[in-house]
Amino acid sequence: MTLRTLFATSVYEATLTTDRYFENFNSEIFEACDMLAAEDAAGRAWCREHGYGGYTSYASLDDLPQRASVFGELKTRLDRHARAFAEALDFDLGRGRLKLDSLWVNVLKPGAAHTSHIHPHSVISGTYYVETPPGASALKIEDPRLAMMMAAPPIRPDAPETRQPFVYLQPAPGTIYMWESWLRHEVPANRAKTPRVSVSFNYGWR
Repeated sequence: MTLRTLFATSVYEATLTTDRYFENFNSEIFEACDMLAAEDAAGRAWCREHGYGGYTSYASLDDLPQRASVFGELKTRLDRHARAFAEALDFDLGRGRLKLDSLWVNVLKPGAAHTSHIHPHSVISGTYYVETPPGASALKIEDPRLAMMMAAPPIRPDAPETRQPFVYLQPAPGTIYMWESWLRHEVPANRAKTPRVSVSFNYGWR
């Protein structure tokens, strides 16, 4: 008997903790996120209107790399990892390239969650983790075939990660996760006593 594993779903994982001056870099991003959460009145209003538990700049600010140099530095680092992920996915980009289309801050307060979703109109999406206190939410990834499994029996709890319907990725400060933008994911309730801080992003093919 031969089993062939087909149509694999790849998630890219890297860390910036080995980069020079990481501690200073990450602290500067944390301070910038904290500043935006305090000063972005439009963003806070959007969060109240849409029931987002905490703060996100998703709908209010689209110029973070120009607004603060540390976000520009983050973009430079993310660009390098996005190129590596695209190469690992065997993307044929032709004369185009992957371009950072959006970058936004997330400050998820204790008890808050971000429900299951995808990122339309993008190729690669991901998150850089700034602050993950004890009890902070994992990133929950859903098997993209789940909606088509219909009458399939449940998967045994001891089955390998590649067969589980959901996989929980637990980041640390400095972690980068990237995935193809059609992959459904969510952030379960934050069980930490302080906010979980991250910066999310989308890349398009241009």
